[in-house]
Amino acid sequence: MTRIRAIALATLLMLTLIVAAQQGNASGSGPAKGSPGGDHAVVPGAEVQLKFLADKLDLNSEQQEKMKPILQELHDSTMKLVQDHSMPHQEYVSKLRDARYGADKKIRAILTDDQKKKLDQVEQEPHPELHGNVTDAKN
Repeated sequence: MTRIRAIALATLLMLTLIVAAQQGNASGSGPAKGSPGGDHAVVPGAEVQLKFLADKLDLNSEQQEKMKPILQELHDSTMKLVQDHSMPHQEYVSKLRDARYGADKKIRAILTDDQKKKLDQVEQEPHPELHGNVTDAKN
């Protein structure tokens, strides 16, 4: 069951990256992919993820403080992977998955049982707050 949750979280975070990349490319603003700083715009920041999780899981301030460095570490490791264009795709996917599984495990250690159940639900739902309106990219 834990493996399924981790896969669901990884899928959720990958969708975040994909939609953010599509929105960045559609707007035409920001640096081009491959240019310095060009990939940075496709990865949502730790603060965005923290606000989303705080709202969805009713996190208290202590939980938010504990979660902030976990999400920042995940963001930083994701950025390093995104910017390393020399890495084979399978290695990239494997390292990204490992980083997300590790973050999921740390996050779940902070949550109450009720919040873990909410997170299970959140991981199964679409998230327009993070991804925008996937079916209508104009909004």
